[in-house]
Amino acid sequence: MFKIKSSDYKTYSKFIENLAKKLTKFYYLKLNKPFKVSNKLKGKGYDPVTSADKAFEKFIRKEIKKKFPEHQVIGEEYGHKKSKSDFSWVIDPIDGTRSFVIGNPTWSNLISLNYKGNPVVGLANFPILKKFYFNNSLNSAYVSENGKKRRIKINSKATFSNMKLSAAFHGSLSLNQQKKIPQILKRMQFPCADALSYSHFAEGKLDIVIQYGNKIWDIHALIPIIRSAGGIVTTWKNDDAKKAGNIICSANKSLHKKILKILKPVSK
Repeated sequence: MFKIKSSDYKTYSKFIENLAKKLTKFYYLKLNKPFKVSNKLKGKGYDPVTSADKAFEKFIRKEIKKKFPEHQVIGEEYGHKKSKSDFSWVIDPIDGTRSFVIGNPTWSNLISLNYKGNPVVGLANFPILKKFYFNNSLNSAYVSENGKKRRIKINSKATFSNMKLSAAFHGSLSLNQQKKIPQILKRMQFPCADALSYSHFAEGKLDIVIQYGNKIWDIHALIPIIRSAGGIVTTWKNDDAKKAGNIICSANKSLHKKILKILKPVSK
């Protein structure tokens, strides 16, 4: 596991805490108004992007450039700004754009600081909910809600018989494939809301979260938050979650091993 100096954690966590507050203020001052929506896939499916996605990413890139001009930046909307730095920022300006489009409050701004390609500091900011999640070390994760910050931990005592499981396949797992994992389907009793579900997992409100087809900007910001809260996060093949794709996070090793085994028929 890659580590950065404790002094670096302090610098970067302070930056993302301030950035979260700026992003929420920016939304209410500039973006809380009618917006344009277009479809990236143009008739080959539906992948919406809005004028707000682009405005958020420009704002985030500007803030990073002011503070860390030598760092690399990878964003969903404006690509990769390369440099020789070992540090890179991965940005999803609006995670949950579909929710944003229809007025659901569960969308977020996701920002990850990576060191040599490995997520080390993460931010999940929810402007409408007025809260954000972040980590400030390898072992400490927090939620800040209504101006009050508290440390969060996963529910390490969860068992298979009493677990709270949230899953979403985003329309990409066929019905025939879903029939191969009935033990998952009958336990999908809690709604899945993009990054908010991962955040609720880190807070101990959920014990398992399973998602299909995450891109790096969907999951990188959540990885250090989940791990710092004590959770386990990998792909369905038990590979490093930084590879993105199909993701599972679990509250303990026993649960993780059990769910990976159940998912095996559809994780090839």
